[in-house]
Amino acid sequence: MTQNPYGQQPGPRQESPWWAHGAQNEPWRDPRSPSFTTPTQQLPRAPWAPPAPTSPAPGSTLRPRMGVVIAVALLTGLISGGAAGAGTYALTRDSNNGILAPRKGTALGAPAAANRAPGSIADIAATTLPSVVSIQTTDGSSQGTGSGFVIKKDGFILTNNHVVAKAVNGGDIKVVFKDGSTTSATIVGHDPFSDIAVVKVAKTDLKPVTLGDSSTASVAVGDPVVAVGSPLGLAGTVTSGIISALDRPVQSGSAESSNEPAQTYISAIQTDAAINPGNSGGPLLDADARVIGVNSAIATLATGGGQAGSIGLGFAIPINQAKRVAEQLIATGKATRTVIGASVKDAATGSVTGVPLGAITSGGPAARAGLKEGDIITEFAGKHVDDPVALIAQIRAQEPGSSVKITYYRDGRKQSTSVTLGAA
Repeated sequence: MTQNPYGQQPGPRQESPWWAHGAQNEPWRDPRSPSFTTPTQQLPRAPWAPPAPTSPAPGSTLRPRMGVVIAVALLTGLISGGAAGAGTYALTRDSNNGILAPRKGTALGAPAAANRAPGSIADIAATTLPSVVSIQTTDGSSQGTGSGFVIKKDGFILTNNHVVAKAVNGGDIKVVFKDGSTTSATIVGHDPFSDIAVVKVAKTDLKPVTLGDSSTASVAVGDPVVAVGSPLGLAGTVTSGIISALDRPVQSGSAESSNEPAQTYISAIQTDAAINPGNSGGPLLDADARVIGVNSAIATLATGGGQAGSIGLGFAIPINQAKRVAEQLIATGKATRTVIGASVKDAATGSVTGVPLGAITSGGPAARAGLKEGDIITEFAGKHVDDPVALIAQIRAQEPGSSVKITYYRDGRKQSTSVTLGAA
């Protein structure tokens, strides 16, 4: 068996007590159980009145595919662009906009004496909280707060690129641990294309998380998940939900400044677990406390305002992709991105729905596979693609050197080929 450089190997899934026999007595554990609880003393309530109707926000529009305009956001500020009419917010917090800084001495997690069943949310929290950190960055004029998690006991911490972007050109990074202790960190490497970064602290006795498997062989829509991080600077916050969708194409601006204009394309894990500004870089965990994603962005209704909170549409970078990038950053300080050797055009909307190829790089992967400019890609690696964001996200989710099957149309005729992807 290959040794996992980040800690113990993911083991087989154990039956989760979230879905245990007898859950009808604890209806929060099983959405299929009857909606009743043991009678409890009721507190008097004030009469309820329905809220007054509200008018649509000025400038609101409707889009046929979405029904309402959704902004997908990296929560450092509003960035234009996105998948299916979405833009993005980074899940970091700017301290000039009302951030709560993590407080030393705050008791986090359940009391040591509280015993919880393996696989319960409390058990996952107790297992993971010692490995999750708050990350504070400054660039001389502003501050930001995000999250991260320990991946190696000798000080390596994984987070988002946009969490540390303020410190790339000489800013400061502070890492705050569960016990409230603070230490300086340095950037080992960062990659705006994948929105992954690794920082290092001078410690050798840290507790790393266990990295899981984010492939469809191990995760499925409906699986329970737990998010841990520092939303609004509230360190050690734990929320839970389910995997709402897989392979959700998300485009976001990963950089804090025009010095890094790169766009991030993610074939994301979508979750309804509450994540908010400050959650960026924190782990998304499965029912066995294994990291399956890196929380990165949320969707919010576009109202023309500034940062917004969770509406149950969060997005995480799959851990298989994040781990691959982190390994490269630790080894070389840089990361490669997967390419197909062709540009893409706006989605085709005629008789064939797909992504037309633009210029083909001579001698590149697409050229070697016989693809030509104007070919309309409709399926990539077994998944339907209907816009450029979806195609680019799927390409970057693959490992360089992997061979994938592509279905495309040329002159109205359906064809297929295999492409061995390259690196850039």
